[in-house]
Amino acid sequence: MLASIGYAVAYTGVGIALLVLGFLALDLLTPGHLGRHIYQERSVNAGIVLSAGFLGQGAIAFTTIWTNATDGFGRALWWTVVFGVLGVLLQAVAFLVLNLITPGRLGEALVQVQFHPASLVSAAGQLAVAAIIVASIWP
Repeated sequence: MLASIGYAVAYTGVGIALLVLGFLALDLLTPGHLGRHIYQERSVNAGIVLSAGFLGQGAIAFTTIWTNATDGFGRALWWTVVFGVLGVLLQAVAFLVLNLITPGRLGEALVQVQFHPASLVSAAGQLAVAAIIVASIWP
């Protein structure tokens, strides 16, 4: 039981680090400070997209742990790190591609206080990329 608690703490630590990395990536892709847009200006758009990114990262971490845990803690933790970082990078690429193929600037739309449908499209893109990564991990 103590070993499992240790594994849970380690996996959670990596998971939180990946969420922070995802937050920082989205913060770089949007104008201003993302935390301020969400918590002070109450931008639902920014909250929707960040939430989708977090859910996607959680799905990736879950899948890497679930599918690799029987191969040993070190291997499963390594897979979690690698595929988690890959998820952040590919979600950022999807954001940039969506920005290129849609009118206006996606980052600016996502930090508006008033609801903008682009937040739903961007969130769906984040979740779709995560689902693709999850499918690539699943045996």
